[in-house]
Amino acid sequence: MKDLVLVTGASTGIGYEMAKLLAAQKLDLVLVARSAQKLAELKKELENEHGVQVWVFDQDLSKEANSVLLYETVKAAGLQVTMLVNNAGMGVYGDFMETPLLEELQMINLNISALVILTKLFGNDMKENAYGRILNVASLLSFLPFPYYSVYSATKAFVLAFSETIAAELEDSGVVVNTLCPGPVDTPFTTREMLGTNAYKTNKPVSPMIVAKVGADLLLKGKGKKIVGFNNWFISNLPRVTPDFLMMKIKKKLASPVIKKMYN
Repeated sequence: MKDLVLVTGASTGIGYEMAKLLAAQKLDLVLVARSAQKLAELKKELENEHGVQVWVFDQDLSKEANSVLLYETVKAAGLQVTMLVNNAGMGVYGDFMETPLLEELQMINLNISALVILTKLFGNDMKENAYGRILNVASLLSFLPFPYYSVYSATKAFVLAFSETIAAELEDSGVVVNTLCPGPVDTPFTTREMLGTNAYKTNKPVSPMIVAKVGADLLLKGKGKKIVGFNNWFISNLPRVTPDFLMMKIKKKLASPVIKKMYN
């Protein structure tokens, strides 16, 4: 059986670069994002350059019903997904009492609900076949609850905890669940205001291709969680040696309360 990889958030950033890397390895793809035009362009590019088959579905996964609809549509098309990359995500940056509630609820739907739904539905198919791999994209902030990213960092902490526990439950089932934890990435997610903060001055965003290479390797043959880059690994371990009250003061100083919506 030839592998078929479904990638959400495939039109830009990490998902876009992962799609190109996986296609270069002759893997067929199911690509999902909100932009039908970008997906169509990417489909044409990958099929022409690598001779793979690419199916595209434009879905807004911040609407909970669309995740179930995506699964049903993929199944109706006769496609059997053997690998899943839950990459789609969004964030809201700013003082929690001032940020738009609707955007935060959409973020919870996309970062958590969509990921859980797709993991359960496609994961059950994989379990029945005793074969499959799932990569969930978390964040450096999974380890660091960060002021002004309050809901975002909480959703990514969920992704990490959920992924590690599901991985344990599926041990010896033939289904492997891994977690990718990047730090700042140079994508539309990162705004000019964020780049001006102390946090981004000391930990500069990296190319999405760097993260995608780590992610593709982890998806295809890795195990467990992977923090991208030594600097991010070091930062993720600071809470182990720094008192909570001091750590939160440091993080608050690093961040600035600028309200901004971002997507990855």
